[in-house]
Amino acid sequence: MRKISIFGATGSIGQNTIDLIRRDPEGYDIVALTGGHNIAQLARDARDLGAKIAVTAHEDRLPELKQALLGSGIEAAAGASALVEAASRPADWIMSAIVGAAGLAPGLKALEQGSTLALANKESLVCAGSLLMQTAARHGARILPVDSEHSAVFQALVGERIAEVERIIITASGGAFRDWPLERLKSATLAQASSHPNWDMGQRITVDSASMFNKALEVIETREFFGVLPEQIEVLVHPQSLVHALVGFRDGALMSHLGAPDMRHAIGYALHWPDRKHLPVARLDLAAHGGLEFRAPDPDRYPALRLAYEVMARGGLCGAAFNGAKERALDHFIAGRIGFLDMAAITEHVLDQLETEAGLIDDAITLENVTRVDDLARRAVDRRVVQKAG
Repeated sequence: MRKISIFGATGSIGQNTIDLIRRDPEGYDIVALTGGHNIAQLARDARDLGAKIAVTAHEDRLPELKQALLGSGIEAAAGASALVEAASRPADWIMSAIVGAAGLAPGLKALEQGSTLALANKESLVCAGSLLMQTAARHGARILPVDSEHSAVFQALVGERIAEVERIIITASGGAFRDWPLERLKSATLAQASSHPNWDMGQRITVDSASMFNKALEVIETREFFGVLPEQIEVLVHPQSLVHALVGFRDGALMSHLGAPDMRHAIGYALHWPDRKHLPVARLDLAAHGGLEFRAPDPDRYPALRLAYEVMARGGLCGAAFNGAKERALDHFIAGRIGFLDMAAITEHVLDQLETEAGLIDDAITLENVTRVDDLARRAVDRRVVQKAG
């Protein structure tokens, strides 16, 4: 029986992971489940799966979690330190699906235990890719990608040598606004940005899909995870979301990974790796789909992609600044304080400002420095939003 922990259990990735685990309950011993504000779901899953501990990221919700777990014998805890403590508990396999930079510290702690880390938290690699990979190597741990694109690349590389890779192409649906006239984007609302044409995801990642910030993060993640050069990474808009990635080799061959838009593909591959087991996902009928469409992303529509390549060129802690600024700008868009296009403009402004003021290229990539720069970026976004409002 494998010991399993799920960080971000109440989100879409966490819930899909739990769906797969429930199909083989005798195969897993659940150590820890963590979540955010959805205390009822967290407590219900902890009880159903017999978790040893349930943790909410929000300290003010601890009394509610304790009440929901009353009589179960399941330990309840809350806050950032409790997340890290839960990650230190021995587990064979840990799902890292906490959204944002908050997933970095628990992920590092899990790797320090030598666990296999199923990484759905792309922000960890964007903020501190070298730190994460070095920690895994130092402790004999393994990182398996769970983003659909990076899982696809990982699978396409089985039996291949990375030195023979010429390019990696990750695909993007284009999000809710892929066919909108550019001038209409200025008036795009939160409700419109929160409706994805293909995937069923949480609000934040759905908005990130519309702005292509999620793909910008995935471009950086590709460089960090697979060790390729930025110029070897390409993005294609693929509205059908059936081809998740392609790997091009120096002999001109392209290896592609296809599958229905269902995150249980990537989650199940990581959960069962190195084996393949039956997954309850739709089987593609390509004749029914009729055709596959690909097009280059419009740089005017998706400025976040350009920023990703600038971040990689700058190096150092620019990834941490980029992610922190992007996350905080998204907070302000969701709150209705800025417009849809303002997110990229404000993020770019903050990157330029912090590169000059905070020495982002030269400072070492440590957890402390990443945390410091993340805070600086968020504060800089807040100041910029106030300036724009004034």
